[in-house]
Amino acid sequence: MQKKAKFGIGIGVIVVSMAALAWLGYGESKTYYHTIAELPSLQGSARAHRLRVGGTVEPGSIKHAPGRVNFVLLGEGKTLPVSYVGSDPLPDTFIDKSQALVEGSLASDGSFVAEQVQAKCASKYEAAPGAAPGATGAAAGSGSGGAAGDSAPSSTPRSTM
Repeated sequence: MQKKAKFGIGIGVIVVSMAALAWLGYGESKTYYHTIAELPSLQGSARAHRLRVGGTVEPGSIKHAPGRVNFVLLGEGKTLPVSYVGSDPLPDTFIDKSQALVEGSLASDGSFVAEQVQAKCASKYEAAPGAAPGATGAAAGSGSGGAAGDSAPSSTPRSTM
């Protein structure tokens, strides 16, 4: 009987430990989305949470420094200085005027320290100037969708499969 009791207590300790670790991991992995305009109004523990913020990269603000990339996000008439310190390379679509989503934390000076950056280039998916409504930039007749011998751009999208 004593062996079974020790085994039961050991299993109980392991289960309680695993549950505690799962609960702590869940709390640590939460990320709260806020707009740039909301950030100054965050108080107390809300400033210490892991945050996600979206905006447009200000033209000319991307500066590469050793171990970090500094840039400014624009949104709702407000600006947010961001310092990316993550180990992953920045996406190819991370350029001036691109939409970016940064994840990290607020620094004490009000700037944002990002550990992850996601970016998309909105202009890549817009219609080319003078293109028919509903045509995308890639299929709008830029001349790159035709066969090797075509000299004039096509007005209809072609499948390249």
